[in-house]
Amino acid sequence: MRRLLTITLAASALVAVAAFAGVGRPEAARGDVSAPDTVTTTGHGVVTVAPDEASVAAGVHTQAASASDALSQNAKLMNAVVAALKAAGGEDLQTQQVSLYPQTNGQNQVVAYAADNSVSAKAKIAAAGALIDAAVAAGANTVSGPSLGVSGRDAGYRDALGKAVEDARAKAEALAQAGGFGVGQVSSVTEETASAPVPVFQAVAAKSDATPIEPGTQDVTADVTVTFRIN
Repeated sequence: MRRLLTITLAASALVAVAAFAGVGRPEAARGDVSAPDTVTTTGHGVVTVAPDEASVAAGVHTQAASASDALSQNAKLMNAVVAALKAAGGEDLQTQQVSLYPQTNGQNQVVAYAADNSVSAKAKIAAAGALIDAAVAAGANTVSGPSLGVSGRDAGYRDALGKAVEDARAKAEALAQAGGFGVGQVSSVTEETASAPVPVFQAVAAKSDATPIEPGTQDVTADVTVTFRIN
């Protein structure tokens, strides 16, 4: 009987301690305080920029009765093309492809060999046409491009990000006006995956007697998801 009484008293003491703890720390009795109310919107920003650099690829295609002759003729012409690209102001030259393959007739017999080699080069927009012309004059018989780019694209993208956040806030304020609440400070921002520049074909050809290259413009875009605190 004494053992049972002791256990009962101990259990009662634990209940009393727990109750006292709840009185001393009321937040523990209520649980965690809920996070402030928020509103989340998406924003889209656009900055229009003008491409100022171009990348072109120039190559040589040759055919000969033997593989070695096809490759030898190709190398001779390609060396001349590379030298011409450099002389015309081409930068960051990079080989794109070197290939050698047989040519067959209807009976699947090898009748010749074909060799291909191409190299890309970068230049300012104004010099891109002359770059192409120089390569062709040196012996290039394949040309692709140009691929147009913006040297200051990172700065343009940062500007677009700022516009995207402004757009998100404008949408949040429109919701606030309709919902009867205020928009406070930013709680969180998530940057969406950057997209490739979108070309806009409203261009003026570069003033030159060389092959004309029209730079046009490109739209640099940014998208964000922003959460604002509600006042």
